Amino acid sequence: MEEKLNEIFSFLKGNRSYNKIVQENFYDAAITPYEKTEDKVVNLLYDIANTQSQPKIDKLSSFFKQIHKKPDELLTFKGFLNRISENKELTYRNLFESLRIQSGWGNKTAALFTKTIFHLHNGNYRNDLKIWTDTPKNIEESDDFYLPVDAVIIAIFKGIEPNRSWNFDNITKKIKEFYKHEEIEVWDDLWFWGFITQKGSGENRVFEWNENKYWMMKESEKNPNRIKEIKLKANRFIEILNVNQ
Repeated sequence: MEEKLNEIFSFLKGNRSYNKIVQENFYDAAITPYEKTEDKVVNLLYDIANTQSQPKIDKLSSFFKQIHKKPDELLTFKGFLNRISENKELTYRNLFESLRIQSGWGNKTAALFTKTIFHLHNGNYRNDLKIWTDTPKNIEESDDFYLPVDAVIIAIFKGIEPNRSWNFDNITKKIKEFYKHEEIEVWDDLWFWGFITQKGSGENRVFEWNENKYWMMKESEKNPNRIKEIKLKANRFIEILNVNQ
């Protein structure tokens, strides 16, 4: 398993530019239409919450009612954490742990929002996408980071080791056996490559280049030459996985 993970990690690390464009386009659409910091935060929360395949509407509405009550608390990273957390420590671990227990959220969406906040403030994305001035730029040794594990990523791990029941917790634990802190952020690209190389749903997934999925990503590059390049990379990704078709 370690050797396979190292192969995948090497591929992900060497091909970061493809997913980075997709993510930056998503962040641009979520952030730049708004001038006020609180509006940027609220819209981002809505966009992330609605990535759930089956959003828990009643529970999420309760969360957003509370968020809208005191918009002035959304002006800083500290203020937002104080809004949702009893732990005042300004870390990504605290952001994830505090958000995942909020009404309607959970592990995957909390990890996705946490990852997004890190991206917006780590200096690798456009400066105008930053929301807060007090957000940690780096993931410190004492901090922690979480992969937004969903059905796409679970299918990848199941393809590699089919006799194990994979989920958010044991995939997180397995990755953290070999990778730490900002290395885990590299693993976030796994979703992009997994999404465009899977057909079917649930237990009935096969791994092959899925151009239709690529075209349905609003944020993806539509240049024909770029798509050909990504197709070649996607097929290489499938070769590395070496999963049963």
